[in-house]
Amino acid sequence: MSFKSARSLALIAAMSGLLASCQSVSDILSDPEPNIGPCPSALSLYDAHRIVELRNDEVAYENVGFTGEVLAVRSLCSYYGERPILANLEIDFGFGRGPAAQGNERTYEFFVAVTRRDMAVMAKEVFPIRVRFDADEDRVFMTETIDAISIPRADEGTSGVNFEILVGFELTPEQLAFNRSGQRFRVAAGQD
Repeated sequence: MSFKSARSLALIAAMSGLLASCQSVSDILSDPEPNIGPCPSALSLYDAHRIVELRNDEVAYENVGFTGEVLAVRSLCSYYGERPILANLEIDFGFGRGPAAQGNERTYEFFVAVTRRDMAVMAKEVFPIRVRFDADEDRVFMTETIDAISIPRADEGTSGVNFEILVGFELTPEQLAFNRSGQRFRVAAGQD
């Protein structure tokens, strides 16, 4: 299994059975042969779809530093014959700068993981995303593209419905507990 980002991050091989040559999903989609089944579900992991940095871990608006949220995940895939599933991913992010944020830049880390549906993680890769806020900005919205995710199949009858592509932020145990508690400071809170 491999992931390749559109920002030219190195191709990482996490499992055997990779494509002999790297093709993009758009290259493969030009072939008229249809998939034998649906694409893998692509979604954000609820417990990790947002990040909130709190000064002194105290939950109050004036202690909010940088925040981030996965707003949407879209995927397109292609597979047929004995070929692996080849998928691309677009992830919409919203980032915020609260009253306790220090500086105008923040590098967040998000992960993309491929799982057997409702089972074990098959591969996971972490990507950095650097966000710069202008002096008068407290919100920034970005879309990231992961260009080639290759998912090997046991045989040509194995469809994409057997897999999931999950996205989320790398979190500290405290941030994970905050998310699981149901509390939140949303990037666009109070906006129309």
